[in-house]
Amino acid sequence: MRGLNEFLNQIHVILPALLIALTFHEYAHAKAADLLGDPTPRRSGRLTLNPVDHIDPMGLLMLVFVRFGWARPVPINPFNFRGDRNRGLIIVSVAGPLANLVLGFVSVILFYLVIIWGSPTSNVTNYLYTFFQYLTMYNIYLMLFNLIPIPPLDGSKVLSSLLSSDLRYRYQQVEQYAPFILILLLMSGVIPTILGEMASGIIGSMHSIVVAVLNAIL
Repeated sequence: MRGLNEFLNQIHVILPALLIALTFHEYAHAKAADLLGDPTPRRSGRLTLNPVDHIDPMGLLMLVFVRFGWARPVPINPFNFRGDRNRGLIIVSVAGPLANLVLGFVSVILFYLVIIWGSPTSNVTNYLYTFFQYLTMYNIYLMLFNLIPIPPLDGSKVLSSLLSSDLRYRYQQVEQYAPFILILLLMSGVIPTILGEMASGIIGSMHSIVVAVLNAIL
């Protein structure tokens, strides 16, 4: 109920932040594949920043209530990649989480610019103040969640590309059980606890860096 109440009370702030984080994540996957020579994302209409083309309703609900979720996977064909296929898979897989990390850091910068230049009594300032907090949080959580090496998350594709053919085959056999493993870890609190601590550390470091830079400049 707490997650539902928070969402309903802050839907005008939370929903845009979620959509932006998910959209940039999937767009980064599509753009990376496109740059590597794979036309599949472009042909599938995924080389776009339109949230409608990327959102998975269940993944969005999971993000709202448990802060871990997903969007619709971007279809790719590694056989179209220029150069080494495994290297291409790693680049495409890392592109999404990396986009979230960058966007999360930019959100922290914008958060402090709002504090510096915004008016404390302005509704717009108060909205942006809260919005950039949510945008930072969702981007970092989305980045960390997708780096978990459990199929079909991005981390599993990176790990699979680094394994030998024999180990990769064995690793891929667990894919059919992956959703159950993921749900079990989420329900047990293992993933939320570990990633929550990691996210807090990353966000705290981002704030420290931005504050130090702004103090040196201003």
